[in-house]
Amino acid sequence: MPSDLLSSYLTRRSVLQWGTASLVGAATSRRAFGQSAPSAASTMAPLNRFPRMMQDYFAARLTASQKLGNDRRAAITSRADAEAYVATVRDRIRDCFGPLPEPTPLKPRIMGIVERDLYRIENVIFESRPDFLVTANLYVPKGRSLPLPGVVGTCGHSINGKAAEAYQSFAQGLARQGYVVLIYDPIGQGERLQYPNDQGKSKVGAGVHEHLLSGNQQSLVGEFHGTWHAWDGIRALDYLLTRPEVDPKHVGVTGNSGGGTLTMWLCGLDSRWTMAAPSCAVTSFERNFANELPTDTEQCPPKVLMHGLDHADFLVAMAPKPVIILAGEKDYFDVRGSIDAYERLKPIYRWLGAENNIRLAIGPNPHGYTPANREAMYEFFNIQTGVSQGGREPSLAIEDDSTLQCTPNGQVAQLNSRSVFSFTAAASQQLREQRGQPDAEPLRRVLDALIPARPDQPPQYNILRSVSKRGYTKPHATCYAIETEPQIRAIAYRMDEAGHQSRPPQRPGRAILFVAHQSSDAELRNEPLVNTLLADERESEFYAVDLRGIGDSQPDTCGEKQFLLPYGSDYFYAAHAIMFGQSYPALRAFDLLRVIDWLKSCGRTEIHLAALGWGTIPATLAAIVSDSVHKITLKGALTSFSDLAERDHDQWPASSFIPNVLKHFDLPDCYRLLEARNSLNLVTADSSLPAK
Repeated sequence: MPSDLLSSYLTRRSVLQWGTASLVGAATSRRAFGQSAPSAASTMAPLNRFPRMMQDYFAARLTASQKLGNDRRAAITSRADAEAYVATVRDRIRDCFGPLPEPTPLKPRIMGIVERDLYRIENVIFESRPDFLVTANLYVPKGRSLPLPGVVGTCGHSINGKAAEAYQSFAQGLARQGYVVLIYDPIGQGERLQYPNDQGKSKVGAGVHEHLLSGNQQSLVGEFHGTWHAWDGIRALDYLLTRPEVDPKHVGVTGNSGGGTLTMWLCGLDSRWTMAAPSCAVTSFERNFANELPTDTEQCPPKVLMHGLDHADFLVAMAPKPVIILAGEKDYFDVRGSIDAYERLKPIYRWLGAENNIRLAIGPNPHGYTPANREAMYEFFNIQTGVSQGGREPSLAIEDDSTLQCTPNGQVAQLNSRSVFSFTAAASQQLREQRGQPDAEPLRRVLDALIPARPDQPPQYNILRSVSKRGYTKPHATCYAIETEPQIRAIAYRMDEAGHQSRPPQRPGRAILFVAHQSSDAELRNEPLVNTLLADERESEFYAVDLRGIGDSQPDTCGEKQFLLPYGSDYFYAAHAIMFGQSYPALRAFDLLRVIDWLKSCGRTEIHLAALGWGTIPATLAAIVSDSVHKITLKGALTSFSDLAERDHDQWPASSFIPNVLKHFDLPDCYRLLEARNSLNLVTADSSLPAK
């Protein structure tokens, strides 16, 4: 792996060295990470013999989740059953999104008015949370009898937010037909960048990149980024209903792509909507997964798959109110999933006596809020409200972005708006004060709940065909595929001076277990810590292990060379773990504990656990839980989760984040308890790293 990619993920350097827990900090350069100029062996492509393992594993779990939902719907045989199902869906949705905050004063300000022929545009700022500013455009028709139907417009991932042509278009189109429309900038887009630089541009990339970064950080303090997006939409409705021009008996919501997803979430979270039209978003979690299509962190609700919920269920929460699903024949959000969602909704609406209130419109278009989708929405809303006839789009005149700007200089940060990050950092600091320093037993109970329970029996395993001429320190390596759970294999490499194409020796002894950062194969060739461990403990057997999604099971999905990208396959599976109510570090810790169980069954009574980079987090968790670990060495470890939550950005990946961890513990708590197991003993694992 190129050192710039390696070091980019190993930030927050420090050196903490203990007898039972030696944490050796990584540095940013090749030399400081202990790497010399690449040799022929070091430039080999790392072994990757199970590249579809994670896809197959989660596919099976998605199928089970779908079956859970299908079985529940199949059990509906009466109106009472349908009403009970709708009620349980609403409860499960609320559990995924967590408690919503208490409403606070909106403090709306009209920053300017733009007069047009049939409507005016008010450039509005309101606060969805204290000092958290939302920029919005309110389109108010002229010459109409009041009150009029209202619509909240939610935007997709346009860099310029509400000013994007497609989103201006539906707002104008509705206003010209007699609707009061409030369309607002999403978090991280338009005038609401959360990580702006001095030039008013995003330091990390507007839209997707800001959402991923904010969402990762928020997960550490128990927040779901999607709840923040949804709360903005709920407060937008609150503001819309304060306007005397709006008829509260007719309030709709519509949006496209990410805004279509948010429209779904809002249908599930607020009962005041009277109609909805999500565009280019409604499909199914299973279709998106099978098509290897990552979505933003705010589009991946925690526990949603654990609860057997799907896209259709968020619209079920609206039943029997009118909803139209807008899809595109050429959309990358699979139209087959849109059809499936519609077919799931029809029987429930039928039981509720409102079959005509659920519609599906499939345009000939690719992804986007195209004229075909907009006109289907106009027609459907007009049927519900009677404010206009038909669905033809009126003539439009797209405005310059500056005309729709609510802030003097284009960003709410310049008006001292708080950022999502500032809330996250404050929450992290508050949680640190509240939790104190947990003792060993409470921490172990937390980890027992976090890490899946292990069977009593040691895992089954296969002996893989040997590999040769890989440039390892020792000439031979036996590879074992250890079944940690159905469809998951941890790949262990046993280093040896002599060939050994059989099970491990069945005798008592000590072992070093090295947990790879990204590839045992590569790190057995290139990582100085491996040589140090082999030299210092010659009497111990040496094993290296790739946990799920690493090295021999690094996914090759989600596109070519996507693994390390913020929106790539590593993120893809970490997000799905969260949707199943779990976390990747905990699942990897489970794998590691099963490997330790396997070594124990072979007679290894004492294990020196060593880990590099990403591997240090599951290693730390496993070391707290396992009584077989007598020593632990961590290189390139994260100093604390609080650092990730309290710094404006970092490069640790989503697969290293544990949701809500800071409510219960932080990594220094683990390091402190590991240190307390034995007397202090300074260990130097890499002479190129200065001790501190």
